Amino acid sequence: MNPICPIPIQKYPHILLSHGGGGKMMSQLIQEMFISAFDNPLLKQGHDSALIDLPQNRIALTTDSYVINPLFFPGGDIASLAIYGTVNDLAMAGARPLYLSVGFILEEGLCMETLWNLILSMREAAERCQVKIVTGDTKVVNRGKGDGIYINTSGVGLLETKHSICPQSIQEGDVILLSGDLGRHGVAVMAFREGLEFETKLQSDLAPLHDLVKCLMDSGVVIHCMRDLTRGGLGSALIELAETSKFFFEIEEKSIPLCEDVEAACEILGLDPLFVANEGRFVLFVSPQDQEKALNILRSHPLGENAVKIGEVKSQLIAPVILKSKIGVARILDFISGEQLPRIC
Repeated sequence: MNPICPIPIQKYPHILLSHGGGGKMMSQLIQEMFISAFDNPLLKQGHDSALIDLPQNRIALTTDSYVINPLFFPGGDIASLAIYGTVNDLAMAGARPLYLSVGFILEEGLCMETLWNLILSMREAAERCQVKIVTGDTKVVNRGKGDGIYINTSGVGLLETKHSICPQSIQEGDVILLSGDLGRHGVAVMAFREGLEFETKLQSDLAPLHDLVKCLMDSGVVIHCMRDLTRGGLGSALIELAETSKFFFEIEEKSIPLCEDVEAACEILGLDPLFVANEGRFVLFVSPQDQEKALNILRSHPLGENAVKIGEVKSQLIAPVILKSKIGVARILDFISGEQLPRIC
């Protein structure tokens, strides 16, 4: 006898774009469908990479798919995004990225020159990250069924520390550090897609984070947890980590950096920058005694020069994540129900 579908068909009889947006509907889909069906201890780690003990080594394994529209955007393209996104997921587990697999789903009619340019971009990104693309797969779908190209990547990295960098390692009293300003990727992609213009040409923050993470780890900073702020942005990442770690986070809104263009765009379009995607920013959790050392290392690196402390881990609050506004009012931070900006990664 087959088990009953855990998400009632009368509630959502079909998949919606919102199910992939990093909000409440996506969380429900993952928790009630995938995790309930595939339940195992490794999956329950609730991290971007599964940490796996092998007889000789510990590795991190991750996978992701990329469906961004448009394929090329200010600051990057779908191919570099696929490489950097997978490398970053491994880095967030404290792993040294080593090998990637790449799967291409190509739409009939895709221009060969476009494909070649993406392949060259992917090669350049892999060389920058010092990872090897060692296996892959290619499929072609009918014209009108694939939006040009979709890419799936999986990555393997070597864990070189005995300490597990994961949500379960978060401790009461930890400080929460943010590596830089928010919202550049989501706003840059949306503005380019919709033909919006600002005073300056906003670029995605797309970048590989493994080198910055290595600098932190080599310095002796004990990192309890990290998370890159992709779909769902900072807000969704903090809520997920709070729920997984069983702790509570108190965040200071006035400490969160935003560039003027992103702030203006969000005000005009009614977007919450806390839930706009990034592709080169992350949060990390360290003990208070490591705070200044970690901030100094972050700020000495080009990808962390605007790093700040944004909050602390508490044992008990009225909700998993509390945001203290700029005027001192406490706000419960909750998942957005759907997604603000579809197809941005």
